[in-house]
Amino acid sequence: NNDYLIKSKIMKFPKDILSGIEKHLLEEKAKVSGQIAELSKQDPYNDTDRLTDNAASDTEAKEETDHERYQAMLTELKQKLDSIETALAKITRGTYGFCESCGNLIDTERLAAIPTATLCMECQAKKKHG
Repeated sequence: NNDYLIKSKIMKFPKDILSGIEKHLLEEKAKVSGQIAELSKQDPYNDTDRLTDNAASDTEAKEETDHERYQAMLTELKQKLDSIETALAKITRGTYGFCESCGNLIDTERLAAIPTATLCMECQAKKKHG
């Protein structure tokens, strides 16, 4: 991946576009972090009173189902947060906007649609079909 590092030092992503993307990513990070906190509070397994109650088995089954649903949503949100934090770190390092596979600049339209994209369209297509 030395080509990737060399290209990122020679070519720079346009600052005006980069600042807009960074602002958007920071807003998304705050939003996703809030969603994670809210979902964590709603998870029935986080209610310490449930450990001492004598709930009916159907209530316990519902709590378990709800817990599994919350955990699945939390996992998805945490993955999204990780990709946002990775993109923000790349902005800081000056490596944002470069394909992690071929090292070329990722099309700005792709990044506008998916600011956390790490592959150009060509490499993404290869990954999908390969």
